[in-house]
Amino acid sequence: MKNCKILAALAIPCLGLALSAPLKAQPLKDAVEQTLKTSPDVLSTAHRRLSIDQEIKQARGGYFPKIDLNLGYGRERSSNPSTNFTTVSLDRREAGITLNQMLFDGFFVKSEVERHSARADSAAFGVLGASENTALKVVDAYLEVLRRQELVKLTKDNQAVHQRTFDQIKLRSESGVGRKADMDQILARLALAQANVMAAESNAREAEITFQRVVGKMPQALTKPGAPDQAMPKDLKSAIGVAMANHPILKSAMADVEAAQAQHRAARSLHSPRLDLELGYNDNNNISGLRGDNESAIAMLRVRYNLFRGGSDEARVGQTASAINEATEISHKTMREVEESISLSWNAYTTARERLTPLKQHSESMDATREAYTKQFNIGQRTLLDLLDAENEYFTARSNYVTGQYIELFGKYRVLASSGKLLESLQVAPPAEAAVASAGQKSN
Repeated sequence: MKNCKILAALAIPCLGLALSAPLKAQPLKDAVEQTLKTSPDVLSTAHRRLSIDQEIKQARGGYFPKIDLNLGYGRERSSNPSTNFTTVSLDRREAGITLNQMLFDGFFVKSEVERHSARADSAAFGVLGASENTALKVVDAYLEVLRRQELVKLTKDNQAVHQRTFDQIKLRSESGVGRKADMDQILARLALAQANVMAAESNAREAEITFQRVVGKMPQALTKPGAPDQAMPKDLKSAIGVAMANHPILKSAMADVEAAQAQHRAARSLHSPRLDLELGYNDNNNISGLRGDNESAIAMLRVRYNLFRGGSDEARVGQTASAINEATEISHKTMREVEESISLSWNAYTTARERLTPLKQHSESMDATREAYTKQFNIGQRTLLDLLDAENEYFTARSNYVTGQYIELFGKYRVLASSGKLLESLQVAPPAEAAVASAGQKSN
């Protein structure tokens, strides 16, 4: 019993150490990597890419021979010249195997492989685009949690200042020096400061809930990321150039054009003859009323050339030609949208950057004003209302400056996302399904 008590006494401090262990930090990069592995938006596009990969394999199957096995057993009644038109009823058995190898089909199979390969590329760029968009959502949620946490700290600091002022006014009132109006004023301002703390904490919890929805788990020990200055383009013209060369959604639209062109080539192949090599062997029994085995082996080159199909082939060619024009115009529209997106992102970033200097100056000036008003209030040169107004304006200025810093930081990440460079700047590898098929794979 004594040993048990000793062990229990030792266990309590150990438990306390375990409970007080610091939470593992969750850098922005880790949050993005985790989200890409679990995001439904990313995973759905990844599965679409994998589905199209199987369609490529289906199309490539046209290059390989087709082997058919034919087995049959039943009853046959025959009356023909071989039986002198006498009705003969026999048990019929059939066994045969046929190999058919396409030698030329007007490049239909080749075009279909190229079409599905282009579709796979389009889907791969779709995976990358979804990953970039999801990463930007993670960055937004991550920075918003940090911003709200800083604002909570500012509101608590503001409450603490109001509490100290309240204690000072209360002491004066109890000493018979203070005025009732001052006491009422500080009580009102203290109550407002307390309400601001509650609102800030509520906003912080909402930011954490949003983070959980985006990332998949609640934030813990977030650390403010550094600015991705090295990855930023130097001006709008450079940003547009990077976006036009790298944006995955634009590349996806261009791949759709390639898919439409390959589909058009496949449609035109229907006007060409088809050449097949056919090898076959049959081992039948009791065929056409003749008793006994009937064996045959064939090796044939067969040419098939459709002469008329009701105009459907011509309509198919026209339809696919229009599909090329449609995909081309969609790519032009996407190009405009990408340019608009990067321009808007750049404008938001530069505006946020330019606002930081006056916001910082406002905060520093209000800090100096607040300190001066405090000294003047203590010697009776300022009213309590002047002091409280200066304190609140300082709190607002600090809050605006903190918000401005986060807006400017998010603006940089937004520019990179609009350029298709966000994951690269974060050193986060995109999903494996975002890999694009090589030119060699397309032609095989």
